[in-house]
Formats: sequence, structure tokens, C-alpha cells
Amino acid sequence: MTETTDQHAGEPDETDVTDVTDVTDVTDESKQGADGTDFADAPAWQQRFRAPRVSLPEWAEEAPDRSLFVSNATGTFELYAWDRATGAQRQVTDRPNGTTDGTLSPDGRWIWWFADTDGDEFGVWMRQPFAGGADEPAVPGLDASYPAGLALGREGTVVVGRSTDEDGSTVHLLRPGAAEPVEIYRHRESAGVGDLSYDGSLIAIEHTEHGDAMHSAIRVLRAADASGAGGAVVAELDDTKGGTEELGLTVLGFAPVAGDTRLLVGHQRRGRWEPMLWDVATGTETDLRLDLPGDVSAEWFADGSGLLIVHGFEARSELWRYDIATGALVRVETPAGTVSSATARPDGTVEYLWSSAAQPPVVRSTDGSVVLDPPGPKAPPSVPVEDVWVEGPGGRVHALVQRPAEGEGPFPTVFEVHGGPAWHDSDAFASGPAAWLDHGYAVVRVNYRGSTGYGREWTDALKHRVGLIELEDIAAVREWAVASGLADPAKLVLAGGSWGGYLTLLGLGTQPDAWALGLAAVPVADYVTAYEDEMEALKALDRTLLGGSPEEVPERFAASSPLTYVDAVRAPVHITAGVNDPRCPIRQIDNYVDRLAARGAVHDVYRYDAGHGSLVVDERIKQVALDLDFAARHLGTPPACGPRKEVG
Repeated sequence: MTETTDQHAGEPDETDVTDVTDVTDVTDESKQGADGTDFADAPAWQQRFRAPRVSLPEWAEEAPDRSLFVSNATGTFELYAWDRATGAQRQVTDRPNGTTDGTLSPDGRWIWWFADTDGDEFGVWMRQPFAGGADEPAVPGLDASYPAGLALGREGTVVVGRSTDEDGSTVHLLRPGAAEPVEIYRHRESAGVGDLSYDGSLIAIEHTEHGDAMHSAIRVLRAADASGAGGAVVAELDDTKGGTEELGLTVLGFAPVAGDTRLLVGHQRRGRWEPMLWDVATGTETDLRLDLPGDVSAEWFADGSGLLIVHGFEARSELWRYDIATGALVRVETPAGTVSSATARPDGTVEYLWSSAAQPPVVRSTDGSVVLDPPGPKAPPSVPVEDVWVEGPGGRVHALVQRPAEGEGPFPTVFEVHGGPAWHDSDAFASGPAAWLDHGYAVVRVNYRGSTGYGREWTDALKHRVGLIELEDIAAVREWAVASGLADPAKLVLAGGSWGGYLTLLGLGTQPDAWALGLAAVPVADYVTAYEDEMEALKALDRTLLGGSPEEVPERFAASSPLTYVDAVRAPVHITAGVNDPRCPIRQIDNYVDRLAARGAVHDVYRYDAGHGSLVVDERIKQVALDLDFAARHLGTPPACGPRKEVG
């Protein structure tokens, strides 16, 4: 398993979880809200949040009946163990602000989980026996840090990536029987652990020593050498050298076969993400050249004979099996929509987490079964998306549009802006947009320049005019929405979380006549102060996006900072902020709010005691209710509990 910083990523994606089967130690309280309201009595929009969900189960490589998943069964997202042989399930973690980062040791004996403090993402790895027992520090001798990858070997080798403001990026190796780990890599720029080879002898890391945090290179290190120190360089793969264009690489995994030195690598050499095989011992590169449009990722089948291909194109995804010996590419049948994660089991079946905008997520198997089928309450469905393509200043912009089940336009319309920025909205189930639809709003989601899934040129277009470029694409779609009769021009809402929250505040200031309301969750509000306070990996990203630090390119930081335009904001704005947020820290939000208050601008601020988003269901419901009620007060639309018919 690898853990890396995902830029200014937003809150947990709801397509990563689905309904959960019977979980021991979970009471009927999971069917009630904090106020004791029964699930059946709650409005449909709240039921979508409250319905029990799980992530795609991870399984131990040497003990595939032992699985680990994330569930909100108690009302907070936590880790759960599942013994498939007996059917027994149990809750592994229990913390006030939840836990989602975890993995299994290859032999299935241990569950590793990351312990931060109240959502601040700064902490240490802990471990617990699979069958239950006391937690213990997993890697003695390492202080708290931001996680930057983790790899666990079959023979007991452990590789831990860390990131701190003081040390930059470091990688540490703990061998079986050793009392403490040894440091084998250090650099000021961002880096992280990619994978560990099957026999534990080779370590792949991703690094950005060249200074471009958006495009990684790969270095393979030896876990042990003649001196016993480890860390000797075996091979390098760096597509940022020898040309003017920066091309990124990503580690997808070593071959799961003893003695096989092939590493599955994602590359962008043809303007999109594709997989290739790189033999780190010989240097041989095998280009797969899959004839599929859009971005392509892959993982190994358990016997190493083939690859499970995940193909994303125009906000949908599908699965294929690639046979390495013959080059045959065979479709793995899945419903139309989005496969947000998938894994190939040892018996050759594929388990995958699927949803669509209309249908809640479910974990399915290619054997025809539902992997986890809950006896409890289900999330109500929502409405499907429509695809819209609009000509923008940088090319055709793809938007996903949802209309309320009742009524005719023009509707009050929420432009729900995704985070990242290296992310994209897809035809996947999401409770937040569904809540707006239930209250009579249309929802528009724009895959602006900077989004993934539309080629490297589209993703990389942000540099140096950060924020302003994305808003040009959103403006083009906004003009279409009004001209087509979908959107009421007097009731346009700009909303989003994380990078989407940043674009919301920036849009309210740079396009003050366009928006009637703004809803910004965990945003970048004051770019310079955010840079000073954010985690080190995000500082590197900001230097890449803007071409330097605030001291080096002050004019670019000023041009891209919402604080620069705060005095032009006319629309009422509601801001939600996590007081422990390391990505969009609280001080820079307070600076922005102080400026709003000084000029008497209409605004509300809600601060909650967690980090970059909440893993507590009641807290998420509260935040959505605050947004709905803020919009109702200022636009005259239905409040959070207003009567809306359930979508059938």
C-alpha cells in the first residue's frame, strides 16, 4: 500500500464506500442521527449520508480470506477486519474523528493504521493483530510526520515514507529483527514510497528532485547491500530529462512473482496516462500501447500473467484484462458508470466498487455476486447526469449536469466545483449534489482545465495563472447554462471544497456580478499565508503551479489569491473550515473572514474541530444543512428540511 499527499484534495469521495453487511459490535444506533431521529423518518438527502457504506475490501496477499475495509456503520468512518472464511467482522479502530488509512501485512497477521490527531494528518503508524488485541507502535524510533507511502514485505521488511517541514521527504527501512529503521533517502522536494518487490530486495520510490511536484521520477533502491546499510541505487527512470516538456511517472507495482524484477509503471509519453513494464534489472521497457482513449491505469493479476486495466474516459470508467503473453485485451463487463476501485482476486475474479450518479455504490464481483450485501437501510437513488460539452477559451469543456426530478427550468443552480485540482468529477454517486437536487436545484459540475482524465495537456494547463484558468472554463459553462434555460441567472451558486472552495472564493471576487451566492468548504483563501502554514508537500506543489515561492513570484501569488479580490465580493458567502486542517490551514481563512467582516460583507463562518473534511456522518449532515439553509435565506429556496419527493 502507498500513502501519498493528494494535493489540495477534497473530502473523502463517497464513491469509495458502499453498503456494509452485518458488522459485529455495531448497534442499532447506526440507524439514528445525533438527535435520535430514525433513519426512516429522516429526509432522503440525509438517508444517503446515513446509509451504511464500505470501501472496496483490501485482502492480504498471502492470506486472501483476511480483508480490511472502511465503514461508517457506527456513524464515523473507521477500519473493519473481515475474515471471509468465517464471515466474522469486527471494528478495528474507534476514534472521535475517524480513521481511514490502513492496510494489511502480506501474511494477514497485522492491521496497520495511521494515527493522527483530530484529522491533522500528522502522526505515526500503529498496528493491531488481525484477530484483535492491543495497538502498538508499528515502527519504533520514528517521530510523527505526514505519511509519504508505506510498503510491507512478505519476509517482514518495512519501508516507511515521511514528510516534515524540517526534513522534507525521507524514506526509512526496517529489516526483520532490527530494533529501529535506518534512513535510506532524504530530499527537500516531495517524494514517497512506491512499492517493495516480491522478495523484499528492491524498493521503488517516486521523487521530484527536479523541482516539479506535478511530475515524478522513479528511483529503485536496493534494500540491502554489502555494507548492510541499504539504499544503493539500482535503476532510474526520469522522463523529465532530455526535453522541454515535463512528463510524469508513477509506480503501479512490482510483479507479484518471486525473482521477477519487472515494475509496472504509469507514464505520460503520449499525452495521457498509460501503463508499461520496466525490468529494473535489465533496463528493458515494454510499451503496452493499449488502444483505448482516455487515461489508463493497471494492477497485476495475482499470478503475474496479466494486468487488470482501469480505463477512464469522459467521466466514466470500465475494466479490461490484458494478457501479457499474447497481448490480448478482453473487456471485463461492468455496468455503465464509474468503477472507483478494483482488485483482482487470486482465483481470477475481479471485485470492484461501482456506482453512477443515479445509483448508490455497491461492491460487485465478476462472478455475478454482490461482495457485501447489507441487511440494513439502503441509500435512496438520485437522478442521472447529462453530458454537456461547451467551447471554452482553452478547448472543449466537459460538464456533468443534473436536473431536479420535478419542475421545469430555469432552476436555481449550484456549480459544484471539484477539488484537487488534479481530479475530475465523474458519473458516480455523491450525496452532496443529490441533496441540492432534492431541494429543487440543478447541479452543474465542470471538469475545468487542470482536471485529470482529459490528457496531460489539459491537466497541466494551470501553471502560472492558477485559479484564473479554471474560472474561465467555469464561466463558459455558466453562460451555456443560462442561455440554454437550465439556470436562473439570479440564483447561481458557486460552491466547492478544498481546491473547489478556493475557486469559489476566487470566483466571487473576480466575477462578482456572475454569482448570487458562494459556499466554500476548507478553501485556500489567502494564498501567501496558506503557503506559509500548509504541509511541506503542498508547498512544493504551489511552487510548481506558480513558478516559485511567494518571495520569488509575489505577483503570481497575488493574482491567484482570493484575498486580493475580497473587497469586490458582493454575494453572500458561507465558509466552512477545519481548525486542524494541514492543507488549507485555519489562519489564512481567518485573514479572509476578517476582511469580509471589516467591510460588513454578508457572510457566515462555521469552524469544526477536525481537519480537511470530516469522517463523522452527523458532522457532514450538519455542514450540508448549513449550506442549504444559508442558500434558502438568501435565495428564497427550500431550507434543509423542506419537503421534496424522494426520487424513485
